[in-house]
Amino acid sequence: MTTSLDDVDGRNGLDAVDGLAREAVADPARPGRVRRPRYRRVDPVPWWLVTIGILVALYFILPTLVVIPLSFSSSAAFEFPPKELSFRWYENFFTNKAWIGSLGNSLLVAVLAAAIATVVGTAAAIGLNNLAGRFAAFLRTLLMVSMVTPAIVIAVAVYISFLQWHLTGTVLGYVLAHAALGVPFVLVSVSSALGGFDKRLLRASASLGATPFRSFLRVTLPLISRGIVTGAIFAFVTSFDEVVIALFLRSPTFQTLPVQMYNSVTFELDPTISASSSLVVVAVTVILLVPLLLGTRKKSR
Repeated sequence: MTTSLDDVDGRNGLDAVDGLAREAVADPARPGRVRRPRYRRVDPVPWWLVTIGILVALYFILPTLVVIPLSFSSSAAFEFPPKELSFRWYENFFTNKAWIGSLGNSLLVAVLAAAIATVVGTAAAIGLNNLAGRFAAFLRTLLMVSMVTPAIVIAVAVYISFLQWHLTGTVLGYVLAHAALGVPFVLVSVSSALGGFDKRLLRASASLGATPFRSFLRVTLPLISRGIVTGAIFAFVTSFDEVVIALFLRSPTFQTLPVQMYNSVTFELDPTISASSSLVVVAVTVILLVPLLLGTRKKSR
């Protein structure tokens, strides 16, 4: 006696209907009516966890709510709330050569460092994705060391090495140091994107005559592009905000915006730092939120 696929599907359908019939039993309190099963939300978020999340968000947002109003103050000293509103410190930021020059240096270093970190991190993620065993785990851990190592330790090591190589105070020195900090972020982001990548697509592409490089450009790269872009953004923000290594590598002729902000607090009382801090906060927030909003919009479509 043979059983066809249609018979199996039919039995499964009957079992499902029978299960629903058992759930939809008569309600003894209301004769003639059927009591429907109640569905509850899966893993509801407890109220205390929501409260903790709100408190943590406020903890990070409150400094911004103080700094931004201070940037519109007309006073030469820090006073909150400001008595008079003015764009005096924003004008000083965009007209002062020291501030605008350090901003340009930070953007230059961040773009170059993010580009190098994106290429190296993406290549490392793809290579490690094709490896297995302890050696792959060791390489992955080695590439992630800079994320858990204290910044001051990395800064001292970089300074000693770059001092021998005559890279302190140079654009190349800044770029190489900041690129090393950005590689782990790209590695994590691209590795996460490769977790859902189907390698059978590469076999199909090879069976159609595509070279490995062409398969990467036409198959792999489009599917992991969101992870690459996310990693590049984090590498850019990491370089743009980095101050510890920049303090060790600075020179009288080249320094980044975080170093200029540090000097304005430690060596002189310059309220221009409130305007620069507000600009940095807004710029970083926009850079991080725009890709997230674009991704959400694509999913909704």
